[in-house]
Amino acid sequence: MEIAHPLNTRLQSKTYLAIIILSGIVFFIPFLGRVHLFDWDEINFAESAREMLVTGNYHKVQINFQPFWEKPPLFFWLQAGCMKLFGINEFAARLPNALFGSLTLVTLFLIGKKHKSPRFGFIWAISYLGTFLPHLYFKSAIIDPVFNYFIFLGIYFMFRDINSKQIKYRLLYPALAGLFIGLSTLTKGPVGLLVFGITYFIYFIFTRFKNFPSFKKILAFTLIFSMVCFFWFGIEVINNGFWFLKEFFAYQVDLFMKPVASHGEPFYYHFVVVFIGCFPISLIALPVFFKNKKWGKNNFTLLMKILFWTVLILFSISTTKIVHYSSLTYMPLAFLATVYLDALVENDAKMKNYVLVLLAIVGLVFSFLLAAVPYIAMHPGLIIPYLHDPFAVASLNVAVNWDGYESYIGILYYLLIIFSIILFYKKKNKQGIAILFYSTASCLFIYLVAVVPKIERYSQGPAIDFYQTIAGQEVYVWPIGFKSYAQYFYAKKPIAPVYGEADENFLLKGDIKVPAYFVVKITKTGFDTICKNCTFIKQEGGYKFYKRDTEKK
Repeated sequence: MEIAHPLNTRLQSKTYLAIIILSGIVFFIPFLGRVHLFDWDEINFAESAREMLVTGNYHKVQINFQPFWEKPPLFFWLQAGCMKLFGINEFAARLPNALFGSLTLVTLFLIGKKHKSPRFGFIWAISYLGTFLPHLYFKSAIIDPVFNYFIFLGIYFMFRDINSKQIKYRLLYPALAGLFIGLSTLTKGPVGLLVFGITYFIYFIFTRFKNFPSFKKILAFTLIFSMVCFFWFGIEVINNGFWFLKEFFAYQVDLFMKPVASHGEPFYYHFVVVFIGCFPISLIALPVFFKNKKWGKNNFTLLMKILFWTVLILFSISTTKIVHYSSLTYMPLAFLATVYLDALVENDAKMKNYVLVLLAIVGLVFSFLLAAVPYIAMHPGLIIPYLHDPFAVASLNVAVNWDGYESYIGILYYLLIIFSIILFYKKKNKQGIAILFYSTASCLFIYLVAVVPKIERYSQGPAIDFYQTIAGQEVYVWPIGFKSYAQYFYAKKPIAPVYGEADENFLLKGDIKVPAYFVVKITKTGFDTICKNCTFIKQEGGYKFYKRDTEKK
């Protein structure tokens, strides 16, 4: 996207970079603590960071002060560091991703600039900023944005080595690739190395193993990768023995081979998630997926396509399917959309009609949903007769203050989509790109501030409010009829006593030493019969709250 008045390339590049940095700061950081953390993942990870602060043990990942085998500690270190600075709260838990969001935009710009031009890098960055799922993930407290950033850099630096003709960088790029793949492994486990290995195995097949790394380069990658991983895995093995490593990898295999935590979905699940959730880049990239032209002068487009399909197919094969598992597809998908958009600008061409039609149709669906959700919340009588879930019906009775303007956010967003489509149709591509992506980013920003906190009040708000009223007290607190991590984080569970699902019967009937509170979903029938010594406190929304006092002797 060219700047309107004449500027030399260096000044143009600096201007683009300044806009991108400012965009990241403005769109990702403000109002991070506006809404409670969401069960399960956000609260789960924030609780691990909180327990590091409580125990002072930053090497051991825990939940409920028990070993948590699922994840290594790097992301929790980042969260714990932010909590040290800003307190144990939602803002601190989400800040690492907001910072990495800004860093990701800058990185995409710099890579795109080197790949082709500052304009290309700028389009790549703002297309990522203005796409639904990537934007939302940078406002969350889940691990994947940081994890994906490290994997992507590892893949990129290996590509730089393969395509570099400068002898002085002979071992630098493989070492950097090993560094970032190692960091990805410290963030979420060995799947980072798996994605890296499969991607390049397929890449070298396509390129007939041209420029395959030498033994020295593979050794440099392996040594740096191993050193980074040793920083946690190695020390844990030294301190605790190989049983720790066995437990960790056994869990990773189970996560891939079995539908852990009831997240089993059909094979096509991630295809649907990426196509719908990555609006608008998933539509704009379609011509690049299906066109019959060369891969690109330096094979980077080929690599991006391979990375996209590797991640999408790998996690479609996995039996545990969660939305963010396919999130590494977002960066190559944005690249492919940028290839098409940059070509439109460069050639002063009109966007293909089927893409314009799809933008209008899918944009209408999204806009309708954005407008409909607050409208229905303000008029629950429209939907209650069709609901067969008592919890959902009761949740809609929670008192929430709506201002009445919230539905207009979706309507205004669709008008801006139509405006951008008109601009593309008239071949005013630079303006169309800016309007489409910045209107999407602005819509999401406003919606997250104005609407999502109110919707959250219906779902988990009453339970979290209750946990906060007993925070820090020497009590038991436990959810009945549903799984949650909120009772740990928001009730600020102390180190002792340790209790969990296996202790539910003890909390209900055993000789407890401190009072026990229970948060019960109304769909859990017969609780009064199960816990005859429990005193009903209140019902709010879809939750009932009980207290069981200690036995008097």
